[in-house]
Amino acid sequence: MSMMISGLYDALMEAGASKERARTAAAEVATYDNRLNRIEKDLAVLKWMVGFNVAMTASIMFKLFG
Repeated sequence: MSMMISGLYDALMEAGASKERARTAAAEVATYDNRLNRIEKDLAVLKWMVGFNVAMTASIMFKLFG
C-alpha cells in the first residue's frame, strides 16, 4: 500500500467508518495530495519559463525598436 494520511485515518475511525474503508480513503487522499504537489512543481517551472520568455522578448523588442 502507498502512503496514508494518519490524521484522516484516525478521524474516519472516530467517525465510525470501517477499518478498511478508512484506510482506503486515507490512501486515496494521499495519492491526490502527491499528484497536486507534482502539478504545483511543474507549474512553478512553467511560470519561470514564461517569465524568462517575456523578458527576452521585451529586451529584443527594445533593441529592435528602441
